[in-house]
Amino acid sequence: MKSQDIRKAYLQFFESKNHLIVPSAPIVLKDDPTLMFNNSGMAQFKEYFLGNGTPKSSRIADTQKCLRVSGKHNDLEDVGFDTYHHTMFEMLGNWSFGDYFKKEALAWAWEFLTEVLKLDKDRLYVSVFEGNPSENVPFDQEAFDIWKQYVPEDRIILGNKKDNFWEMGDQGPCGPCSEIHIDLRTDAERAAVSGRSLVNADHPQVVEIWNNVFMEFNRKADGSLEKLPAQHVDTGMGFERLCMAMQNVTSNYDTDVFTPLIAKIEQITRLKYTSNEVKNISEEQNKINIAIRVIVDHARAVAFAIADGQLPSNTGAGYVIRRILRRAIRYGFTFLDTKEPFIYKLVEVLAHQMGEFFPEIKSQQNLVTNVIREEEASFLRTLEQGLQLLDKVVAETSGKEVSGAKVFELYDTFGFPKDLTALILKEKGYSYNEEDFEAELQKQKARSRAASEV
Repeated sequence: MKSQDIRKAYLQFFESKNHLIVPSAPIVLKDDPTLMFNNSGMAQFKEYFLGNGTPKSSRIADTQKCLRVSGKHNDLEDVGFDTYHHTMFEMLGNWSFGDYFKKEALAWAWEFLTEVLKLDKDRLYVSVFEGNPSENVPFDQEAFDIWKQYVPEDRIILGNKKDNFWEMGDQGPCGPCSEIHIDLRTDAERAAVSGRSLVNADHPQVVEIWNNVFMEFNRKADGSLEKLPAQHVDTGMGFERLCMAMQNVTSNYDTDVFTPLIAKIEQITRLKYTSNEVKNISEEQNKINIAIRVIVDHARAVAFAIADGQLPSNTGAGYVIRRILRRAIRYGFTFLDTKEPFIYKLVEVLAHQMGEFFPEIKSQQNLVTNVIREEEASFLRTLEQGLQLLDKVVAETSGKEVSGAKVFELYDTFGFPKDLTALILKEKGYSYNEEDFEAELQKQKARSRAASEV
């Protein structure tokens, strides 16, 4: 089943359950001081959960572009090194605003996965919140009893606050949740080790695909919980992971969400990406694979952020977007030997692939292409010089800690980003003295203030 068909099937299913289908909100948030980016499907509906607004319908469904690269939900450094984390991802979601609750939400989730998509029931595990006495939140007996109608008790897992109490950020609507996980390992692997023991254990083939959040509380600024005016349902299903399950592969990057982008990079670089199904690859090939995963993931995130109005810059959300793009450029430069701009060429593929559901990537295609190309050209000039200087600094360093003053010199004189320096040093087995860096930064600021007062 192709990714576009999976997306359509989801929206049609919830439309049949009397949900209003709405478009994705922008990935960049301009009017929410608690969030820089849309990091979940529910962000655009937060005011409805708090009782501060009235939705167009008490039942809504959509597919939402999400970005997790800052704050509490930050997956950036995992991207590329595994096969299931992303910066930008799609969240298929259905919501009830004071309408249905746990009984309907869990029943429909099970119906869609096992009857519409026909996923193997024996590969599915579910979880419920075990409770948190310190915050006076009880064990979710209701969800547990509902799940007993569909799955054996040994497939129902009790989860702690970390795994089964969902919060968008440090403040805002929150509540206990019930996850659905799928075990995509081979039959032999499943027979040897129970999937139950691998749930929420970061196993690349035993992954969460759907989370049903029961919004009952609001986390206040002082950390306390207060009951919301009404009970709501907020569900989110990872589209890329669902495609992995439906397309019978063991990596999100082996699905048709990413393979057209990977094929374009192979065409440009004349290097091959090896599927996750291929075992015992060389160290050099593994580095190529990681770089390609980084680039296809980051290209999507940056392209949609720009299409939604956020240009790369040196501050705030713009700096985060610039940092993501520079990480992709650096991986291409170092591991794919790309010395000329090329990431901008992926925008055309994205527009063709996702334009039907996200028309903004088509309407802003020229802008996105031009901005990425200019950013690439500018940073490649900095990158080549900076990497040479960094290699020289490392060669002159005794021990494994580079001088913070040297890192500051790279940053201040040559424009080499501190976080990129830290990442490259980490790959080489080095660190740097951050206190010395900050001291040099403060000296520079003081010099600037003194100069402006003359």
